Amino acid sequence: MISILTGDIINSRKSKPGIWLEALKSELNLVGQSPEYWETYGGDTFQLRVDDPLNALLVAIKIKAAIKTIEHLDVRLSIGIGDITYKSERITECNGSAFIFSGEKFNLLKKEKQTLAVKTTWPDFDTTINLCLRLGTVFMDKWSFKSAEIVNLRLTRPQASQEELGLIHGNLKQNAVSSRLTRAHFDEIMEINELYKSKLNELL
Repeated sequence: MISILTGDIINSRKSKPGIWLEALKSELNLVGQSPEYWETYGGDTFQLRVDDPLNALLVAIKIKAAIKTIEHLDVRLSIGIGDITYKSERITECNGSAFIFSGEKFNLLKKEKQTLAVKTTWPDFDTTINLCLRLGTVFMDKWSFKSAEIVNLRLTRPQASQEELGLIHGNLKQNAVSSRLTRAHFDEIMEINELYKSKLNELL
């Protein structure tokens, strides 16, 4: 099984495309190379393949943090978990349940007023995780660019201490790093990710 992320940039017209596109491509390239693993299309929409579904939610959270470092912008993301039945050199030409689930859920995000959700073949899993994500995005959607910066840095350097993160950021004191992570509800969001991984691992 694989996971497919489908997303679009919220308020993309409020920023020059080159700014958010560079940030987005930087994140997508950490997962794999285009066009096999990711492509952008339709102006501000993109699709990304994450081979290990257990990592998909963390990848989505990191993309969200990266985009929210740009003022006024956010990202809407759906995660589809399933199989791939038709492979191509371009991700947008592939097919399978992972692609179908991701696309179906993505089309419902605006109606459901949610910016991050998952769809799989397991309804009970979807119900539990999407409830958690609905609560988690209450915090994530309100991240300031300062909170988003430190969350993205924390996810980029998971082994670094808060003191080291402050230095990497630029002479930011440890207590300031801690305060920003607390305001971002980083620990609670990581608990959602751990619950997602634990419950999904039981099903894979």
